[in-house]
Amino acid sequence: MLHTIWTALMMKLPLVVLVLAVWWAIHEEPEEPGKQDDDGGGIRRAGQRDHPLKPFPRPPRRGPHGEPAPPSPPRIRTVHARARTYGR
Repeated sequence: MLHTIWTALMMKLPLVVLVLAVWWAIHEEPEEPGKQDDDGGGIRRAGQRDHPLKPFPRPPRRGPHGEPAPPSPPRIRTVHARARTYGR
C-alpha cells in the first residue's frame, strides 16, 4: 500500500516541475527590445568571411553535353549449388 502511494507521488514530480517552469516563464519580465549592444556572442577572427562559403561544385554533366557515363562494373555470376540427392 505504501509503495503504491510513494510511486504515485514520484510520478507526479515531473509534472509539478513542468508546471513551475511554465509559470516562471509566463511571469518573467520581458527583455527590452532596444538593447543591441552585444555582438551576438560569436568570436570574430581576422580574415573570417561574413557569409559562409558556397556549396561544392556541381557533379559533371552526363549525356550529349558532357562526357559519357562511366561503364557499369563487370557482372559476377553466382554459383547455384544443386540440391543433394540421397540414394533411394
